[in-house]
Amino acid sequence: MAAIRPPSTVSAWQPPVPGIAEVFHARFTEHAYPAHVHDTWALMILDGGRVDFALDGERHGLGVSDAVVLLPPGVSHDGRTVTETGFRKRVLYLDTSVLPERLTGAAVDTPLLADPALRARVHGLHLALAERDPFEAQSRLAFLRERLHRRLAGRAAEGRGPVPGARVAVRLRELLDARVVEGITLEEASVELGHLHPTHLIRTFKSAYGLPPHAYLTARRVALARRLLLAGVRPAEAAVAAGFYDQAHLTRHFGRHVGISPARFARSGRS
Repeated sequence: MAAIRPPSTVSAWQPPVPGIAEVFHARFTEHAYPAHVHDTWALMILDGGRVDFALDGERHGLGVSDAVVLLPPGVSHDGRTVTETGFRKRVLYLDTSVLPERLTGAAVDTPLLADPALRARVHGLHLALAERDPFEAQSRLAFLRERLHRRLAGRAAEGRGPVPGARVAVRLRELLDARVVEGITLEEASVELGHLHPTHLIRTFKSAYGLPPHAYLTARRVALARRLLLAGVRPAEAAVAAGFYDQAHLTRHFGRHVGISPARFARSGRS
């Protein structure tokens, strides 16, 4: 007899706590995240089930344990459940005022941090955020930041070797970041970057970031739509403001990246 799948649920909000861009609590049974990027750090703990994910081309697995997952900004990753009953997770999206981007290499090398004290601090911060107590949350975030820095700073000093074509990939990423809403064509990007061939741009970007430029731009637009929806912007307006053609266009991509519709996501922030 097949296991009964619990319904998917999501609760997301923007707390009045500097450094925390979003709090995201979810239970998913079948949703699989496509390869995508965030413009923030993603700090995740698992409360049930088991997940499998790839970060920068390397696969990792996590079950309920004392481990914490830390995914850096701008690095491609995916995710999926590996059990019939799905998984439950709590995620903090932290901006670079909490963790600087120079720690990205260390996080890519070791995204799974087996640290009971760190997990306890993440759990405590979630409790304070759920109670809507910004002062306690700020205090807990300060101690969490301190421990994360301590775990990552030593590894960051080791550094990583340069990626072939990295300069071109970085320049293209800067173009995409500057034109998230209005977008850019491959021809325009080619001219901006010295008339490089479009296929060379795509291959170089994918080699550096793990996904093609169009997928990177879509992920950035979804991230912008998330912020707008949690700020109270209606889905139809958020779609256009984030660079999508219309609400249907946003809904299609939002469901793939977040696991629920934009309207349902927006309602979760008001619950």
